Amino acid sequence: MVETNNRPADTFPKLLLEHAVTRPGRPAFREKDLGIWQSTTWEQAAEEVRRLACGLAALGFSRGMNLAIVGDNRPRLYMAMAAAQCLGGVAVPLYQDAPAADMAYVLENAGIDFAMVEDQEQVDKLLEARATVPGLSHIIFDDPRGLRNYGQPGLHSFESVQALGHAHATDHPELFAREVAAGQPDDIAVILYTSGTTGRPKGVCHSYRALIATGRTLAEFDQLSADDEVLCYLPLAWVGDFLYSYVLSNIVGFCLNCPESPSTIGTDLREIGPTYYFGPPRIYENTLTQVMIRIEDASAIKRAMFHYFMRVARRAGLRLLEGQQVSLADRLLYGLGELLVYGPLKNVLGMSRIRVAYTGGEAIGPDLFDFYRSLGINLKQLYGMTETCVTVCMQRSGDVKLDSVGRPMANVDVKIADNGEVLVRSPGLMVGYYRKPEETAEAIDADGYFHTGDAGFFDGDGHLKIIDRAKDVGRMADGTMFAPKYIENKLKFFPFIKEAVAFGDGRSTCNAFINIDMEAVGNWAERRNLPYSGYTDLASQPAVYQLIAECVEKVNADLAHDTLLSNSQIHRFLILHKELDPDDDELTRTRKVRRRFIAEKYAVLIDALYEGRDRQYIETQVKFEDGRQGMISADLEIRDAKTYGSATPPADTRKAA
Repeated sequence: MVETNNRPADTFPKLLLEHAVTRPGRPAFREKDLGIWQSTTWEQAAEEVRRLACGLAALGFSRGMNLAIVGDNRPRLYMAMAAAQCLGGVAVPLYQDAPAADMAYVLENAGIDFAMVEDQEQVDKLLEARATVPGLSHIIFDDPRGLRNYGQPGLHSFESVQALGHAHATDHPELFAREVAAGQPDDIAVILYTSGTTGRPKGVCHSYRALIATGRTLAEFDQLSADDEVLCYLPLAWVGDFLYSYVLSNIVGFCLNCPESPSTIGTDLREIGPTYYFGPPRIYENTLTQVMIRIEDASAIKRAMFHYFMRVARRAGLRLLEGQQVSLADRLLYGLGELLVYGPLKNVLGMSRIRVAYTGGEAIGPDLFDFYRSLGINLKQLYGMTETCVTVCMQRSGDVKLDSVGRPMANVDVKIADNGEVLVRSPGLMVGYYRKPEETAEAIDADGYFHTGDAGFFDGDGHLKIIDRAKDVGRMADGTMFAPKYIENKLKFFPFIKEAVAFGDGRSTCNAFINIDMEAVGNWAERRNLPYSGYTDLASQPAVYQLIAECVEKVNADLAHDTLLSNSQIHRFLILHKELDPDDDELTRTRKVRRRFIAEKYAVLIDALYEGRDRQYIETQVKFEDGRQGMISADLEIRDAKTYGSATPPADTRKAA
């Protein structure tokens, strides 16, 4: 039986024990295993954590040590975070899809001695990494399948460590309570590594005080409670999952639902019916792509009905969601649409019960934003980063503007520097970068403001608008502003385009690389009886080039009306012969473009774009899933895109940007 001794709940272990007393029989975790949802109550979770923590202590884990966590979203991995924190240790989640070499860097940088992993795949990677990280002495695994004949030293099953913990607790009955009580709000709770867009990832150290203050602000902002449901499907190493799953669960007491596998998330989403949902734009983009593929495959009658009622939704749904006046005829039509289209669609997507949904990390397209909101889904945008516990600005219900990220949150001070960079000071600010005092001093100035590296401005209503990364915002040869991410996001709004990289800083024109979405374009090609053998073959087809050219021209038509970026229309483009891949170091693990690396790797293609060539041959080294390396080659077509008359921005607007 777990006791709290009326300790102030200023750390996650203390909050866990508090929930075990105040809501012992309520579920803390659900996990789908073999098609059946299994629940763990708060009381059971606290006992599981206690036994694991005592087992870790018996193995030598102690205050100040770091515990690596690697795997998909699993209750035992979340419990391992809590167990480490109960002993005064620090949780260090890693991206589960990272190769062993990338993991080795983080393991060494964080000084990892102990690791808790999900299964055989992660055990294999950590055993490989241990060759260069000799300090990694203990690896604990959750799923024993495939590990029966593994006899490496320091390899333990979850159950064996808990059994060791039970015996250790018998010999040291005061250990657990004493260590939990010793935890202080200014202790480091977690180290979250950045995506490493411009270099090696940095470990962001967050205290309990910062995380709990941020979590309580979020809970109050949207009235979150123990009755809310969330599905944990985002990487454990991403600050979004840590904050919106682990932190908020500890604060308000709701249940963390863990899907059976990444491939069953859609089904699990429908079964759980979350009320609170968070995802980066790519999740919403992928979902909409799936919807549109299904619609194109539907009968002519169903397609016509869908498109008709979606026009009604865009006309009336947004106004209804925002509490504005809507005619009786449109109300009736929208109600009929809810019965025939919107309701069934939200049910298929698992979004029938969503009370509030957020997106962040990248800009979301207006069409995508309007689509979900027109269905009655209260989708809102937020702005933040790992160093600020995410939360800087959020959109309030009823005060949503699709081209902004909302107003600053309570107790968050945001200002714009003279060079246009967004500066943030908040209770959720990191303690610093792990073992990097110089870089910490560069990021946080003497006044306590964190330099985000983003360029932005406040509109007349006090909403923050983000333009691009400050370092990426440049100038065209004629002096007008060039914001590559803004252009890339416009391209990615189309379901046929998965990734894009725009070039133009210091040049007379803007040109771009395009990655097609294999699933969306593949489905489009199959419906037109266009044969293809793989990505490279599909990407090179003339019909596909024409499809992408139409998307590019629509972006140019939109840019022509933008006074700041009208001269950044795309003049030439090519479709890359391979998908940009984190394993090839072209993207971060959160799928952010490593712009400088791509520019160096594909310099010959950039030269071809700007030298007016119609084709360019290239050979590229790639990494396969099994670790082998190989070469792929292609003779890429380069096309001109239709552009439109540009409006020159006013001089004072250029200066402000």
